[in-house]
Amino acid sequence: MNVMGDKATLFETGRFVQPSGEEPTRDEAAEAAEEARRRLRAEAGDVESMSVLGAMLLRRGDLDGAEPQLRAATAAGDRAAANNLGVLLHQRGYPEEAAGWWRIAAVAGSAAAAHALGRHHRERGDEPAAEYWLCQSAEQGHALGAYALADLLEHRGDADAAPWMRAAAERGHREAAYRLARALDRRAAVGEGEIGPDPGVDTETPAGAQDADEAEQWYRQAAARGHRRAALHLGAILEKRGELKEAGRWYLTSARDGEARAACALGFLLRDAGDTESAAVWWLRAAQDGDGNAANALGALHAERGETQTAERWYRAAMDAGDDNGAYNLALLCVEQGRTAQAEQWYRRAAYAGHREAANALAILLLQVGDTSGAEPWFSKAAEAGSVDAAFNLGILYAGRGEDRVALQCYERAAAAGHTEAALQVGIARLREGDEAAAERHLRCAAGGGSAEAAYRLAAVLDARRPAVSEHELGESSLNVKTECEEWYERAASQGHRRAQVRVGMLAAARGDVVEAARWYRAAAEAGSRNGAFNLGLLLAREGSEPEAAVWWERAADAGHGRAALRLALVYARRGELAEGQRWADRAVALGPAEVSERAGRLRDALHEELSA
Repeated sequence: MNVMGDKATLFETGRFVQPSGEEPTRDEAAEAAEEARRRLRAEAGDVESMSVLGAMLLRRGDLDGAEPQLRAATAAGDRAAANNLGVLLHQRGYPEEAAGWWRIAAVAGSAAAAHALGRHHRERGDEPAAEYWLCQSAEQGHALGAYALADLLEHRGDADAAPWMRAAAERGHREAAYRLARALDRRAAVGEGEIGPDPGVDTETPAGAQDADEAEQWYRQAAARGHRRAALHLGAILEKRGELKEAGRWYLTSARDGEARAACALGFLLRDAGDTESAAVWWLRAAQDGDGNAANALGALHAERGETQTAERWYRAAMDAGDDNGAYNLALLCVEQGRTAQAEQWYRRAAYAGHREAANALAILLLQVGDTSGAEPWFSKAAEAGSVDAAFNLGILYAGRGEDRVALQCYERAAAAGHTEAALQVGIARLREGDEAAAERHLRCAAGGGSAEAAYRLAAVLDARRPAVSEHELGESSLNVKTECEEWYERAASQGHRRAQVRVGMLAAARGDVVEAARWYRAAAEAGSRNGAFNLGLLLAREGSEPEAAVWWERAADAGHGRAALRLALVYARRGELAEGQRWADRAVALGPAEVSERAGRLRDALHEELSA
């Protein structure tokens, strides 16, 4: 039972009721005049005035003045006075006597008294009596009675609670509207259960959508009546739908009423809108009210500004509020500062609390210091908790041990959850096994996720399927239409994949597009590709720029390209620089492959004879 000394609560609970047709007023002068008129009439024996005067005095907290007026009106049979006399006695600490007067008023037909009596019995554990009187109140259309009855029935799992909760909401009870909305939300999420009669439902609309739409309407009604949690949920619904301005208004309403989560959400909206300073004000308010998420947001804000001590203080505040992200973020801060031991400590704290990303980060930290056996269980724990990165990392761990089968299982688990690099690894494994269809499927997923290596390998798979064409010299015109494999090569090349860049250059050269070929060869060569440098040299030589070609061949040869060394040997031999030619021929013999070594050996011997002659 609510504390009866709270006058605002008296009105909300219905335990303080004025006679029908009377409305409370905030105009003190008018109220004083009304009180004087009622007092004169009460002294003249007017029962209604006694009841109203008693109610006014009770409302003001003047129990001594109210009691005789209420007793006199009650003795004359005024049921509203009997109800209010019960309220007064309950406030004085006489609950049993109060219940007696409530019973008299309830029997006389007072819905408010029946509600108060029902609550009295519930608080004493007499649920059958409580249900009886609350039902009497609810059936008379009393909103508070309907809500209290629904609460009682819901507490013991009775399905009859739902229609009474709906009835209370329809009669204007804001908490009932909020709870009805929450129930509809839950039903929309799971797609089952019953909330109560719902006439006029559009049967062509999916049930989940109906429930979600109705839940929003009840949230609106509760929020409009000042229910701060309803305003919070309504703001979240609107934000998810992209209606950010209206979402912000409801978050603001809820936050001003003291809802920390709304203040935190409002802060994120403001930050996303670019107003970091205002966001920090709301995060501060929420954090001071114990919201761990807001404390983390403040910590991140100060960390971005380089204010590490302040950031650490807020991360600790988040931990104190029970938010495990505080420990995780504190660990990240320690890692940035090189405080590995402290980072491990905070990662462990968050990981033991079930923070999966902390478990994954802890395992990585342990792996970096060589503690493989310590890392494995944390990777496993994080993966079991749903961390896709941990499943992938666990695969890397097993692959490093040579346990390829177990590694592949981990990769497949991560790939199924959308991990790009895991999909690439599965694709590579399937290629090794000869399962080209499965390989292509995984490579497409990885390439679509942005993996340049996957795009290159997918292109290579598609390239191998193309019909064989006759060999042709570099620069000779070929097909003019780009195939799918060339499009994938180009995607990989544009992401900086050197082998893809070389291949795109070769395909461009085959089409006769020398400029495009040179562009891709040069990009690959400048990124360190020896094949790119060699091919660029070929292209330049055929365009008549042999001195520049020699520069690129030298770069390729220095990187271990045997054909480039042989080309240099020939260039220097033609120039008459026999010793330099012999040196590059020796290098080509050493680098190979066999065909190049054989040709370079013959050239070297010929140059040696010339020099010895």
